[in-house]
Amino acid sequence: MPLLFIGIDPNTGDHESPTVWVDQENKELVIQGWKPDAGLEAECAAFELPGHAKGIPESEAVVRIPARMAPAIREACDAVERANDIH
Repeated sequence: MPLLFIGIDPNTGDHESPTVWVDQENKELVIQGWKPDAGLEAECAAFELPGHAKGIPESEAVVRIPARMAPAIREACDAVERANDIH
């Protein structure tokens, strides 16, 4: 099943476009955002919490998205929940 487009940064220009989709089949949010600077990525990697070891696994990434995209993320969460109800 193709991705369901939810929303794009409302202040996007021609080149930067944080975006949110929903993968309905896998019931996942798919987020495109800005790459963090080395300092932020290192700060994220330093967290060690129960169930969260230090570091960022090779299969994961840290991305930044603007807070103004909160409505799109909420909509994506709702869409994933609807997909859960269907399957």
